[in-house]
Amino acid sequence: MQINQAFVATMKSQFRPEQFLVNEPMSRHTTFRIGGPADYLFFPSSADEVAAIFSLSDQYHLPLTILGNGSNVLVLDKGIRGVVVKFNSPFSSIRQEGNTIIAGAGAILGAVAQYAAKQGLSGLEFAVGIPGSLGGAIFMNAGAYDGEMKNVVTRVTAVNRQGSLIHYPTAELDFGYRHSIFQENDQAICEIQLQLTPGDTMSIHQKMAGFTERRIKKQPLDLPSAGSTFKRPEGYFAGTLIEHTGLKGFHIGDAQISEKHAGFVVNKGNATAADVLRLIHEVQDRVLQEHGVKLYPEVRILGEE
Repeated sequence: MQINQAFVATMKSQFRPEQFLVNEPMSRHTTFRIGGPADYLFFPSSADEVAAIFSLSDQYHLPLTILGNGSNVLVLDKGIRGVVVKFNSPFSSIRQEGNTIIAGAGAILGAVAQYAAKQGLSGLEFAVGIPGSLGGAIFMNAGAYDGEMKNVVTRVTAVNRQGSLIHYPTAELDFGYRHSIFQENDQAICEIQLQLTPGDTMSIHQKMAGFTERRIKKQPLDLPSAGSTFKRPEGYFAGTLIEHTGLKGFHIGDAQISEKHAGFVVNKGNATAADVLRLIHEVQDRVLQEHGVKLYPEVRILGEE
């Protein structure tokens, strides 16, 4: 990469040093622990800062990529060109207003679920073990155990590329299976409003503990991954199809189909993105050949090979 010194100087003059990194390996910022460098990595702390980085990226003709907590992505080995905006702890406020929880896009989803439980609010129990940020959960309409984000979201505030705040009611979010409007509109999710229902605090915590126990037993939480690798094909479960194809434990380099749950690709230590892609393609080919079902990745693939 060729560093744009004028852009770097402008960023350093407007933001705190810890908010802006140059040539930063994305393996340090994704749950897969895989990925080449981002040219510029920026951590915003307000919607105004998001609007400012959009404007500066346009001014310097730099492409821009938005990330949540980095839990549902595979960054390719040559990294990501331009600016990566990553929502994490500086954007993670959580507050309660009656039966409503209002939180920043960088808040960890599990932390939001735990906060709601402490307030005696029910409806978000399903999300306790889903990795990633609340903004990422909205982007993907994350779900588990028969729950989905679309069932609790009442409003999302985003910033468009012109720097304007846009407020979306649920009906305008185009929620579907692992889908939202933000996968097409190039906007940054900043704040989310969740409508929950009063419940018994002990019962809520017990339900969450049950979900957590099921995850620990069934999922490979001890190894880096991007979560569930494939979307659920209609009428099937991806992990079951992969296991019945005899691919549990199959690996290419250090990228492996989990021996615990075949729906997960895990990083055994030094997997490259190229290893993961080859493994995904091999799984797709073999499952299609044996079962006639096409699997599609759920994980977002970003950057240059």
